[in-house]
Amino acid sequence: MRSATGSRGRRGATRRVTTAGGVAVLVLAPLLTGCSSDPTDDVRAAAQAFLDDWAAGETDAAADRTTDAPATTALLTQTAEDLPEATLTAELGDVQVDDDGAATVDWQATWDLAAAPDWSYPATLSLTEGEEAWQVVAAPTIVHPELGEGQHLELARSLAERAPVTDATGAPLFTETEVVNVGVDTAQVTDLPALAAALSAATDISAEEITADVQAAPAGQFVPVITLRRPDFEAIRAQVFDLPGAVFPTSTRLLAPSSRFGLALLGRVGDATQEVIDETVGEDEQPVYAAGDTLGLSGLQRAFQAQLAGTPGFTVSVASTDESLEDAGQVIDTVDPVPGTPVQTPLVPALQNAADAAVAGQSLATHVVVVRPGTGELLAVSSNEAANPANALSGQFPPGSSMKAITATALLAAGTVTPETAVPCPGTITVEGREFENQDQFDLGTVPFTEAFAQSCNTTFIQQGLTLPDDALAAAATSYGVGSDWQLPVGVFSGEVPADATGTTKAADQIGQGQVLMSPAQMALVAAGIASGTPAAPVEVVGAAPAGTAPAGPPATVLDQLRPLMRQVVLSGTATALADRGEVYGKTGTAEFGDATPPESHGWFVGYQLGGPQGDIAFAVLVEAGQSSSTAVGVADAFLGAL
Repeated sequence: MRSATGSRGRRGATRRVTTAGGVAVLVLAPLLTGCSSDPTDDVRAAAQAFLDDWAAGETDAAADRTTDAPATTALLTQTAEDLPEATLTAELGDVQVDDDGAATVDWQATWDLAAAPDWSYPATLSLTEGEEAWQVVAAPTIVHPELGEGQHLELARSLAERAPVTDATGAPLFTETEVVNVGVDTAQVTDLPALAAALSAATDISAEEITADVQAAPAGQFVPVITLRRPDFEAIRAQVFDLPGAVFPTSTRLLAPSSRFGLALLGRVGDATQEVIDETVGEDEQPVYAAGDTLGLSGLQRAFQAQLAGTPGFTVSVASTDESLEDAGQVIDTVDPVPGTPVQTPLVPALQNAADAAVAGQSLATHVVVVRPGTGELLAVSSNEAANPANALSGQFPPGSSMKAITATALLAAGTVTPETAVPCPGTITVEGREFENQDQFDLGTVPFTEAFAQSCNTTFIQQGLTLPDDALAAAATSYGVGSDWQLPVGVFSGEVPADATGTTKAADQIGQGQVLMSPAQMALVAAGIASGTPAAPVEVVGAAPAGTAPAGPPATVLDQLRPLMRQVVLSGTATALADRGEVYGKTGTAEFGDATPPESHGWFVGYQLGGPQGDIAFAVLVEAGQSSSTAVGVADAFLGAL
C-alpha cells in the first residue's frame, strides 16, 4: 500500500484456479511486504497534479512530475509562446493501468484562447511507475496527440467579415475606402524641423507633436501623422509630396460616405487601440480583441461592436521548431469565424446629405438633428467641422426663445391665454429688481398672443408665465419627453426644466434661459411631438427595444392652437426666410450664455415641415455662439433648400 510519503509496496501476484465445481476464482498470493490497493487512484492523482501545475503556469513543477523535466520544461514553455495569453482547463477521463507498470489517462483539454473561441480536444497522458511515484512520460503528445518531435503549434486567428451599419432601407453606410497614410520614414529625414513645419501647415497636426513622435521612433520606422481619404490627400499633395522623409503608403478603411456623415450617431471604425483592448475583456478576463483588429471606436459602431464584429475563428497547425526547415504546417484543428449581424439605423441619406451641406456652410459650430414625427426615428444627425459632433445628441445648451413652444403649451393648457388673447408686449419688464428685455427692447404694445409668439416677445412670456404654478412649465416639457431617462446605445440629453423655480429664475426659464437646458436632439423630438400630436421616444436603431415610455403629449386641443402659432412665425414672424420652403412651422431662439459683456448667444431654430420631399420631418438647428436666431434660420433654409 502506498505510504503517505509517496513510496509504494510491492503488489502480490495473482493466479486463477478452478474449483471442483468448475468455478474460476482469483487467489491472492502471499505478499512479501505490506499490502496494495488498486493503483488507479495513484495514477489519477499523478496525472491531475501534473495538469494542475501546468494549468496554473507552474511549468517547472509540472515538468518535475515527468520522466524528462528539461525536455518538458522546453515543451511547455514553447506551448505558452505558441498560445499567448491562453489558459488551460483540464478534465480527467478514464484511467487504465497495465500489468507492466504503465498507465494511460484520457483527458479533455480546453484552451481559453485570447481574442478567439475556446479550443477543445481529447488527449491522453502516458504514465510510468517511478521509484517514488507515478510519472508522466515526457513527449510532445502531452500537448496534443498530433504533435511530434521537433514540432510546435502555430495559432492563426481569422476575423469574421464585419457586418454593416445600414440606413433606413438596409443599405450599408460604411464601405471599404482608399486612404493615404501620411507619415514619416525616419531614415529619410534630412531636416526634421522643416519637415514637421511643412506637414503641420498642410494637415493642422502640430509641428511639436510630429517632431516628438519622430524623435521617439527607432531609425527606419514609419511614423504616422494623419490618415486621409484620397480626395483629401490630393488637396494637399502639392504641399507634402516632395518633402524629404515624408511617405504616403495607401490602404483601405471601413468608412462612412464622408468624414462627418452621421458622426455623432454612427461613430468611427479603426484599428484596435490598446486602451480599447484593455477595456473589452470578456467574463473570463481574457482579451476579446487583439492588435490589428478593426473595431468600432465610437457611436453605434462601438455600442454594437460585438454584434457587428461577429466571432473570430482560428486554425491550429503543427510546424517545425527549426525555422530553417520548411514545414507545410499540418492543420490539426479549425474553427470558422462567425459573421456579425447588421445594425439598421433610421437614417435617410438624402436628409443626412442635405443637413451636412447646410452645416458645412457655417464657420461656427453648427448642428442639425432631424426626427420623424410620430415615430421618434433619428433621420439625420449632422455637425460641421468646427463642432464637437457629440453636442448634437448630448450637448446641454440653453434653448432661448425656442423654449417658447413649450411655454406656450403650458399657457394654452392652463387656459391662461388663447391665440386671440390680447397681451401686452412692453420693451422691458422687471422681476424682483432684475430687468428683462426684448431684443433691442422692441415694444409692440398690446397684441394678440399669436403675434407676441411670432415676434418672440420675451416680456409677454415672462409676464404670462409668472402666473402659472411653479411646476407648470416642467409639466409641459415632460409631456414632450423632456427630462426622460432615455435608454439608448448613444446617449441623448433629454433636457432639464426645474419644477420648483421661483422669482427671476422662473421668469428666465419661460424664455429658455435660467436653469433650462436642452440638446438639439431633444428639441427636434419636441418639434416632432407638436407635429404629430403623439410624442415618441427617440429611435437610433430599427427594431431595438424602446428607449423609454412614450411621452403622454399635451391635449389635442392645445396642439391645435399651438401649431398655427408656429406657422405664423414663418409667415410673418422671425423666420420669414423659410416662407417659400413649403409648409414649415417653427420657433426661433436666441440664448445668452457666458459672462461676456454684451453676452454671447446661441442661435436656434426648431420646427417641422409637412408634406416635404422626404415626408413629414421635424428638426432642430443650433449654431453655437451664432449671436442671433437668424444664423440658425439660414441653416434651416439651406437644409430645406437642399432637399
